[in-house]
Amino acid sequence: MSASAIHSAEDARRLARRRLPWMVFDYMDGAAGEEHGAALNRRALQDIRLRTRVLVNVSQRSLSLPVFEHDARVPFGISPMGMCNLAAPGADLMLARLAAEFKVPHGVSTVASTALEKIIEVADGHAWFQLYFSGDGSTALGLVDRAEAAGYRTLVLTLDVPEVGRRPRELRHGFKMPFKIGPRQFVDFALHPRWSLTSLFKGKPQMANFPGGEFDRTESRALADWDYLDRLRERWHGKLVVKGVLDAGDALRLKQAGVDAIQVSSHGGRQLDAAIPPVLALELIRQAVGDDFPLFYDSGLRSGEDVIKVLASGADFTFLGRILLYAIAAGGEAGLRTLWDVLMEEASLTLAQIGKTGPDLRGQDVLG
Repeated sequence: MSASAIHSAEDARRLARRRLPWMVFDYMDGAAGEEHGAALNRRALQDIRLRTRVLVNVSQRSLSLPVFEHDARVPFGISPMGMCNLAAPGADLMLARLAAEFKVPHGVSTVASTALEKIIEVADGHAWFQLYFSGDGSTALGLVDRAEAAGYRTLVLTLDVPEVGRRPRELRHGFKMPFKIGPRQFVDFALHPRWSLTSLFKGKPQMANFPGGEFDRTESRALADWDYLDRLRERWHGKLVVKGVLDAGDALRLKQAGVDAIQVSSHGGRQLDAAIPPVLALELIRQAVGDDFPLFYDSGLRSGEDVIKVLASGADFTFLGRILLYAIAAGGEAGLRTLWDVLMEEASLTLAQIGKTGPDLRGQDVLG
């Protein structure tokens, strides 16, 4: 019933809100500060207009789009998200199976609920490892070596978290990892028995890439600098993507430093409430790095139509995040696949409306 009720990302969100404990939903759904930044980015995406066309033969359409050395079957991949198994047990591997089937990158978070070795195996190699700098950087470099040994060929260095942003919705519910269960949390879980029975009784979700499953996600990452990037570039032999870039000057310097791609992102609005909407930064960054440098995008995407808008605005590929977790929370793997089908249909129908047969839209006159 839950999967069949998903006709949009908002449907999945509504069902997830009903099923998840408040503290889990607000961790998944929340943003920094008063959440104006997240809302502003959504409005900026909504304000993008596409030019519709008529009498164009669009009967044969493809959603395939190249990303680095291979063709993904759809123009959107899976953003790295921490603690995915909070949505439902096994969520990480549900996403990995989807990545394998559609040959899209699955961003594997430093703070994933499942070991990085297992995820790339299930994803049939279609996995990128996302790295957080923390402390003095030694733990991060150890994870780099581990990822390379496991077969990862693309590293996503996330740099927009020098300090973890304040998310009042999390703080109000006392969200911490690992869980600290007090009276309020006990009541919260008791009022959501379906989640509690299927999740907590299988063992509390933990950060599987760390000894004992514990990692201080609030630890300062403020020591990361350009020298660290140089050391990482020398140590990592595969593709290096830097995620969380909103400044054109930073983007140009990253290109000059030997980064292979940039992911324009505001961390889904979860870090700085006053940050520029990333979809507005995308055009400036494209101008700075030139037409041939790979630019990826995440933050605020809620539909296949949003994906097409961002591709038309200068991105080479896009990544979806929390809406996939909503779908898993709403209906498990069936819910995830239902929403994925919805997103593909939305993207394909949008292409038809604008008179295009594929999502490679850069340089084409499709913006209204």
